[in-house]
Amino acid sequence: MLLLHGWTATADLNWFAVYETLGQHFRVISLDHRGHGRGIRTRKPFRLADCADDAACLLSELGIKKVIPVGYSMGGPIALLMWRRHRAVVDGLMLCATAGSFAHSRGERMGFLGLTGMGALARLTPPTAKEWLTERLFLRRKASKWGPWAMSQIELHDWRMVLEAGQAIGNFSALEWLPEIDVPTSHIITLRDPVIPVHRQLKLYSEIPQAKAVRIDGQHDAIVALAPSMGQMIVDGVNSITERNSSERAQVSQ
Repeated sequence: MLLLHGWTATADLNWFAVYETLGQHFRVISLDHRGHGRGIRTRKPFRLADCADDAACLLSELGIKKVIPVGYSMGGPIALLMWRRHRAVVDGLMLCATAGSFAHSRGERMGFLGLTGMGALARLTPPTAKEWLTERLFLRRKASKWGPWAMSQIELHDWRMVLEAGQAIGNFSALEWLPEIDVPTSHIITLRDPVIPVHRQLKLYSEIPQAKAVRIDGQHDAIVALAPSMGQMIVDGVNSITERNSSERAQVSQ
């Protein structure tokens, strides 16, 4: 499985609490997306499609021909784009606390538009101003809630790229092509999620043919706060994907 983390996280920050559980059942690969943690740095604007291409390139470098992407939050669109752009390597999709589109209302669109302006500011200001922007907008406000290790992960970010990632999420919509998805798909829906509303998660699930879903009574941080349950749900969801693939292949061989 290929673990695709959420916005403003890193691979380790998103998945550390379930690495051991997942590793008992599968070969697990994870990466930091562009601008996040130790991810790729570039002057080009952030694009979710580039993150999908990065993931496919990583698989090629590792000699891996088939994978099940596990997308959490922003990682969901990246997983969907991996299917759309690199269908040959995708054996199924495991989608967690995510959606097929993110900004519908005027308020939501204006919120993502604000990230566009901050991203431009981070691109144009000198290094000292960028450091102020990073601390002022994000790190200082969260320092009291997160431990030193989590802070050390966040401090690795290129915040200009992270802000542009927020804009990219707001602009993303796969609703037109979700019905074309032709690989087994499993979903975990976080029922008390203040970040990705349940109706958005259910819309994603309902648009993908023959998808299967489970629900967890948790918020957007369920991958950490409810790690034992989330880890087992991911294991079960991926096993369901492999079982459906085996069944389809058996039918074809007959």
